[in-house]
Amino acid sequence: MRFKIVILFVSILFFTFFSYMPRSFSGDEPFTGPSNWGGTGIMETPTARVMKEGEYRVGISNIDPYWHYYGAVSPLKGLEIDGRITKVEGIPALTADYGDTKDKAIDLKYQFCEEGKYMPALALGIMDFHGTRLYASQYIVASKQIYPFDFTIGFGNGRYGKRPLLSEPKGIKLEIFSDTDGWLSDSQLFCGIQFAPSEKYAFMVEYNPIQYHKQNDPARKKYFQDPVPSKFNFGFRWKPFKWSEIDLSYQRGNQLGINFSTAFDMKKPFIPIYDHPYRERQIYMSDPLHDRIVRALYSSGFSDIGVEETGDELWVDAQNDKYYYSSRAIDVALSILADMAPENIREIHLILKTNGIPIVELVTIKEDMVDLFCEKLTPNEFLYLSEINTDVIKTPDSKKIHRKYFDYGIKPSFQTFLNDPSGFFKYRLGVSGWSGFHPWKGASFVAGIEGYPVNTVSTTNKPLSIPVRSDVVSYQKKNVVLERLMYDQIQKTKHDVYIRASAGLLEAQYAGFDGEIAMPLLSGRFMVGLGGSFVKKREPGEPFGIKDNPVKEHYTTAFFNTRLNIPEQEISIDLKAGRFLAGDRGTRITISKFFNGIILSAWYSSTNTDIFSDVYNRGYHDKGIALTIPLRMFKGSDSKTCYKFGISPWTRDVAQDIDHFNPLFNFIGRNSKVYLDKDRKRFHSAN
Repeated sequence: MRFKIVILFVSILFFTFFSYMPRSFSGDEPFTGPSNWGGTGIMETPTARVMKEGEYRVGISNIDPYWHYYGAVSPLKGLEIDGRITKVEGIPALTADYGDTKDKAIDLKYQFCEEGKYMPALALGIMDFHGTRLYASQYIVASKQIYPFDFTIGFGNGRYGKRPLLSEPKGIKLEIFSDTDGWLSDSQLFCGIQFAPSEKYAFMVEYNPIQYHKQNDPARKKYFQDPVPSKFNFGFRWKPFKWSEIDLSYQRGNQLGINFSTAFDMKKPFIPIYDHPYRERQIYMSDPLHDRIVRALYSSGFSDIGVEETGDELWVDAQNDKYYYSSRAIDVALSILADMAPENIREIHLILKTNGIPIVELVTIKEDMVDLFCEKLTPNEFLYLSEINTDVIKTPDSKKIHRKYFDYGIKPSFQTFLNDPSGFFKYRLGVSGWSGFHPWKGASFVAGIEGYPVNTVSTTNKPLSIPVRSDVVSYQKKNVVLERLMYDQIQKTKHDVYIRASAGLLEAQYAGFDGEIAMPLLSGRFMVGLGGSFVKKREPGEPFGIKDNPVKEHYTTAFFNTRLNIPEQEISIDLKAGRFLAGDRGTRITISKFFNGIILSAWYSSTNTDIFSDVYNRGYHDKGIALTIPLRMFKGSDSKTCYKFGISPWTRDVAQDIDHFNPLFNFIGRNSKVYLDKDRKRFHSAN
């Protein structure tokens, strides 16, 4: 045990000895390619390298008998999370329709020490820490770059150790912390070298200690009855484009392997965003001020525009229909007013609205506004001299022009249904559309419909004891669905208090009443609220039918909701505590990371599952991930439209809530003062 620690320590000293040699690259690049299973590594072994914050990759690899389908993301600096599905070819699952056996896993790696002049990069990795743990390991690894070489040595148990780890179906087990002595005695060394003479390609060699013939791997009986011929793997990386990589390898002394992946930076749009600034035509310059401002704002993506001149004050209120960031909308409106405001105007009030509800007011002096766009003032100086107020509930009584009573949207819809005994991967592919009518301030009559010309969803499972979601297949297998038909009303009162009430067909499975109240605190760093619903099950296949439910006549929820915003890290933490749909009580925590519009979320729940009589819900913790993608990332111009996709590993009834059409925390969103201050640099720069 001590001998192994000494080896690891000596290896680190070896890296340090050579660290004086010149290096052409900083950080972990260019040695951030994927391993066989998707995490940053060599082939079968990891390195201490991690992707840059905000980057993600997806890929597929094949090294017989394994197929790996993976995705990885770095939500925070130094942290890398990857999820993977491993298919073992030629090993049938328990049911014939399911196909070859498959395993899901999530891995974490944290680089707790960046590479320095004398120190290597050091990382802690936790692989497959929940469930079957067929490919579980906990490891510590060090990497040192002496460009164009990168040396790695690590020490891990489980998959890399002397014996496999036991399954943990309902919790999380980390032997590296709970049984450190056992982890040390079970662990084995792994190491490798990468040689990158160019950013386009690299060569790899590694020592892989995996004892395939001793693992709990389903492949062992058929493919690994004896030790593999070689523990040395050799490979070649090629990056034909900056965003793609192809790896070819020869592994275990008898297998050829291929690994294809693509990687992108979530902080950068795929198509650069550019919106043409408004340029007033000469023939309009003699028109009344009111008409000129309305025309300019409407052409720039605003509606429901009011303009009023009172003495030396100019009041303008408008609905932002185009710009994802309110700060960008303010920037566009100010640039228009700076060009058009007459000399007699001293003070300008600009109010942005959403569905007629005032969200934020900016008060500034015209001279300061002109100095901003002449670059005599910096954005920070301008905001210091101006006033931003979110506690605004009224707009001037001026006539509103270009009132937007109707809107609509359409988006592609791809929904998955995973891990059913009748087949691992089932899905439906189609389109989802909605339309809205807004007769007065804060009101929305909303209709939504979904159509799926491609639909493979089915199941052999029966609904569970209290089926609030485990009967979802009876709804999903319908090719055309009236998703919602409802009325939604939002009201804003003094002190930034928001109230929302909804009634009708609230979502694909439930109809009834839903309501909540919320407000931001400490300039929006905290949000608090109360919410609840009274709903009944809809009848599958009947657009307006209500189900005669033998289990429960109706369902009620009641929650205390909180959100902590951490704008410095672009992170929010939501806590929902109370009564969920099935009647179980507890909490659900959701952590979200924001990347220039893209929002990556993960959730985990803990409730009193003893109300369920089935074994599948008892002791279960609902968990999953969601991704919100704004259209602006692909459009080349700004847009408020976003698409949300979520995935949960199992269909269970634990910690379930209805799908809320317009949650207040999201409605308030980045319009709280902490985020308006955070986004202040966008006032005078193109987004």
